[in-house]
Amino acid sequence: MPNPAIDYSELLNSIAEELKPYHGKGQQATYIPELANRNPDKYGVSLAFLNGDGYTYGDSEERFSIQSISKIFTTAAAFSIRGNALWERVGVEPSGTPFNSLVQLEYEEGKPRNPFINAGAIVVADVLLSELSDPYQGMLDYVRELSRCEDIQYDEQVAASEFDTGYRNASLAFLLKSFDNLENDPKDVLDLYFHFCSIEMSCTELAHASHLFVRRSKLDCKIPDLSTSQLKRLNALMQTCGFYDESGEFAFTVGLPGKSGVGGGIVAVHPDVYGAAVWSPRLNERGNSILGMKTLELLTSKSEMSIF
Repeated sequence: MPNPAIDYSELLNSIAEELKPYHGKGQQATYIPELANRNPDKYGVSLAFLNGDGYTYGDSEERFSIQSISKIFTTAAAFSIRGNALWERVGVEPSGTPFNSLVQLEYEEGKPRNPFINAGAIVVADVLLSELSDPYQGMLDYVRELSRCEDIQYDEQVAASEFDTGYRNASLAFLLKSFDNLENDPKDVLDLYFHFCSIEMSCTELAHASHLFVRRSKLDCKIPDLSTSQLKRLNALMQTCGFYDESGEFAFTVGLPGKSGVGGGIVAVHPDVYGAAVWSPRLNERGNSILGMKTLELLTSKSEMSIF
């Protein structure tokens, strides 16, 4: 429940004011051509409480490419379908290395450290390609149901841009195949993976979709529901692995499970209370939104609401 002593609209306004010195720092993800063409100075926040209360600021209703935030939804879907067998193919440990590291995958003989680094997410895409009759539509149905919005789509231009230039991800996929950790053709898996990353959602849609991890949600779709035990484990993964080699910093400063994406979005959840989403495309050197990280740090500090 919201704290009745806090005016959350005023809180978001005060956070935005405090962030002014950080504007203009960092840059958007230029290695994906389509993302490089987007306005880097957008900023939106959405806070969605379980009781139905919602608060927004700025460009909260404008859709953007959620990129790696999609990994929390694809991992949830794959975990619900394959259960603990999923962890035989992908681990649950923080990586401590860049999200697209080839060296770590080679060293660990083709088993990615966790499902939120690129190699792990490619394995998850492979699982969904094997398990769902139409994984493209299946994942759209999943996020549409979670976000309560029926017109969420893939950005085909972003997906094509990533497929055309994603040489390191292609290397990861073929390396996974060489270790027999892909069931399908690497090119088919990559196309599906890039489409998942290209899903466009707004902060408000993401905040509502994150309620899957705030409480157990019943879904009217072909993907099975997650148990409370499974959701606990997914929240733990977000806490320890959601920000690549900056996950410790996020836990230290923000104190919530969450997941970032190089489109500039961040989702964070306070179990049993709220889901939050922030979007600002300018990234730090580790690929996380500068304003997004600072917004969530100020949100939990000023409201005194974190899981710690």
